[in-house]
Amino acid sequence: MTAVVNGAAVADLGLADIRRVLPHRYPMLLVDRVVDLVPGVGLTAYKAVTANEPWYPALPEGADPAYPKVLLVESWCQSAGVLVAWAEPNPDVLSGQVMLFGSMADIEFLAPVLPGSVLEHRVRLVRALSDTVIFEGEALVDGETVLRVGRVVMAMRPAGELSP
Repeated sequence: MTAVVNGAAVADLGLADIRRVLPHRYPMLLVDRVVDLVPGVGLTAYKAVTANEPWYPALPEGADPAYPKVLLVESWCQSAGVLVAWAEPNPDVLSGQVMLFGSMADIEFLAPVLPGSVLEHRVRLVRALSDTVIFEGEALVDGETVLRVGRVVMAMRPAGELSP
């Protein structure tokens, strides 16, 4: 699969490419690979869920091993962040534009995500208004929809306006 950037096809976007766009780092960088990216339209990204992630070792024996729902949404939102920031990356949150997720609506969790799963995040840009972007999409595991996202709103704000 390829990404389309400035009208040209680009090979899979790996960790180094993602780190050039997002400010997130271990353990909170929750996007592993982007396989389709059309700026201003949408993307498909992957996140492998493993039992070695930092939130699993403290899980008591017999506890539900489902991937935390808040991290599932965070991973999907980071994928949306790659889409919106691809053209003008800013991994330094102390300068330039900073991504802020403002609201979510119609989020549906349809099935648990377990260690060993590979999440496929599908993000579609619905509308872009100046410094505010609206997304929708879903996350799948083995072709089964596990998360449906009705709407997520992101705003880009200058870092200088956010610091004291």
